Amino acid sequence: MSKKSPAHSNAQEDFAHILHTIQATRAKVFQQANTALMALYWEVGRLLSEKVKQQAWGKGVVTALASYITATDPSIKGFSDKNLWRMKQFYETYQADEKLSSLVRELPWTHNTIIFSRCKTNEERAYYLAQCVRERYSSRELERQIDAAQFERAVASQKKLSALPREFPSGIGQAFKDSYVLEFLGLPEDHSESDLQKALVRHMKTFVLELGRDFLFVDEQYRLQVGNQDFYIDLLFYHRGLSALVAFELKIGKFSPKHMGQLGFYLEALDRDIKKPHENPSIGVLLCRDKDDEVVEYALSRNLSPTLVAEYQLQLPDKKLLQARLHELAEQLGENNE
Repeated sequence: MSKKSPAHSNAQEDFAHILHTIQATRAKVFQQANTALMALYWEVGRLLSEKVKQQAWGKGVVTALASYITATDPSIKGFSDKNLWRMKQFYETYQADEKLSSLVRELPWTHNTIIFSRCKTNEERAYYLAQCVRERYSSRELERQIDAAQFERAVASQKKLSALPREFPSGIGQAFKDSYVLEFLGLPEDHSESDLQKALVRHMKTFVLELGRDFLFVDEQYRLQVGNQDFYIDLLFYHRGLSALVAFELKIGKFSPKHMGQLGFYLEALDRDIKKPHENPSIGVLLCRDKDDEVVEYALSRNLSPTLVAEYQLQLPDKKLLQARLHELAEQLGENNE
């Protein structure tokens, strides 16, 4: 078998460099074009907002404007009467918030319309705008995260984590959630831990979107050899932002303090035998079907390893119910801080 010549290898490197240059430039041009388009929609929305306030423009006038644009210049697309009203709403939603009005220009129009039409508060809009920029959600993924009440769950997770009487590594509160929605697995209510693990591996791409893009999947049933015995971690990940291995242990029942011993043992083995010198201590996540927060607090209070307990749901949550619980939690934490 002939070996590749040095000249051929150099050519492949040159090809890769040229391809990377093309891709990077195209991405930059697309972003610049999108920023300009969002600025245009913003300006049209501002003009419409002023006309509606000052000259009482209504649906009839805006419909006539849409027809005029189409008839005068058929090459111009995207300015239907419905879209014109969206541009007005777009401007009015963000015009008082300089930070958000800058952030919206980084996202495509479809993402922006989803966020400002479905989110009710500036806090919620700011959360999904930042998530879209950071996680690079497609519009379909964004819709799914809103359906799964990611904002409400993230806020609840931060409040619950802040209530725990122990120190977590910097950034861990933003990297993990108190609950994960796994409706995409299609599992029946009566399932085994093996069913759960296999389904997560089968739908790993979607699971990573639920976890966050900084999670890199390492392996399932990851083998640890301690002494003359083999032990297996259900799912092992690496988190780029935290520079740490993350071990997931799956439990289909309710959280029990006895689960902590097994996970702590795995973390110790990872840190002694697998973790690289430049990496941070390994993190454990016990993913269970249900948990009692007070029991979790007691179990974690003297636990030395960075460990979190989260629950999973097999159906999309009721957002109104979750918002009510979030309000109750905020009141409880406020009372405790008085």
